[in-house]
Amino acid sequence: MDTISLLALLLTLSAGFSILNHHTLRVPVTIGVLVFSLLTSLLVMILNPLIPAYDLQALPRSVLGAINLPAALLNGALSLLLFAGAMQVDVGLLRAKLMSVTALSILGTVLAVAFLAVAAWCVFPLLGHAVPFTWCIVLGAILAPTDPVSVVGMLKRLGLPGPLQAVFAGESLFNDGVGVVIFGVTIGLATGDSQGVVGASEIAMSFCREALGGGLLGAITGWIALRVLKGQRDPHIDLLTSLALATGTFSIANQLGMSGAIAVVVAGLCFGTSYSHSIFDEVSRKELDIAWTLIDEVLNVLLFMLIGFEILEITPHLFTVLATLAVIPLSIAVRALSVLFSTLPVHLRQWERGRVLGILTWGGLRGGISVSLALGLPHGDLRDLLLPVCYGVVVFTIIVQGLTMERVARRLYPSIVSRPQ
Repeated sequence: MDTISLLALLLTLSAGFSILNHHTLRVPVTIGVLVFSLLTSLLVMILNPLIPAYDLQALPRSVLGAINLPAALLNGALSLLLFAGAMQVDVGLLRAKLMSVTALSILGTVLAVAFLAVAAWCVFPLLGHAVPFTWCIVLGAILAPTDPVSVVGMLKRLGLPGPLQAVFAGESLFNDGVGVVIFGVTIGLATGDSQGVVGASEIAMSFCREALGGGLLGAITGWIALRVLKGQRDPHIDLLTSLALATGTFSIANQLGMSGAIAVVVAGLCFGTSYSHSIFDEVSRKELDIAWTLIDEVLNVLLFMLIGFEILEITPHLFTVLATLAVIPLSIAVRALSVLFSTLPVHLRQWERGRVLGILTWGGLRGGISVSLALGLPHGDLRDLLLPVCYGVVVFTIIVQGLTMERVARRLYPSIVSRPQ
């Protein structure tokens, strides 16, 4: 199947699922598309054994193989999705809550990895299958970061207080990059690819190079892009330059061994600064925002549809079903503990901790990043065990937590006003 045919098939399916969702479920379009792609995949899996003369899974699997979700997302679409999300963040509010965002993004992610690894290592043997501790750390690294695509999309529908929205969005954008960095280190340890003994200082240096180096690179490229755009009033040039900034920053960071995710987030945040507002006039800024909103929404729908179809790559077993049912509540508890302990050092007494803890815990959605990292695991028995668990947690958080988040937010913040979907 050539590229244009593949793109036509994906867009046709996403449009069809979106229309079905509009006339039936009427839930947020990304969640609706995910539900219908899941139902379609399950229908194919059920009918396939009943029609032995024809392999119904051959076409969808060939499509998934051609797309290669881990590569397509982690080395492609992620740069655009993160840039679009970063542009929507109020940089002034984010700066005011920078310590909280930093604590949640770095310390909170590290704690979430550690807590989930220990919990899974203790629970898996009780279910009849022991998993090496290094692979439990890999599981924690996959499921620790919240997904910026899911979280930013959810924030669009909720009227939460501005400072809380800034923390929510900022954490989801930055802990994504932190999670990918941790995964890269831990998967090397688990598979034995790391040469020799990796010390804590080497891990810390690697982390600083990727995270801090990526942030510095994003700030430099973002500033250069704004300087280039200063003095001109062509919205087409604005859009082309921002596209070049997002994809170019991501590529350069990866080539230099830095975190492309963190670099592109910082570059996107540059477009939300007061300096950027002095460069764009009202019309140019509005057209730029509309264009990036469209890019964001199209990529979101395609991503969530592919997540639904990826269930065809999973072979369920009794252990994986039981493990998924056990890890889902563990992931929620771990999220709560990591938020609680990571925010203690930054003194959140004025935040009404109980409500903030509740909203950050239940709103800690996982998404395409976790699925892509899980699909990128090396083939073998441990991948076959962990992939369904990761997939089940992601689907649960998107559908169950995503659809009930508004109700939870209204209970905790009765005065909020949700935006139309």
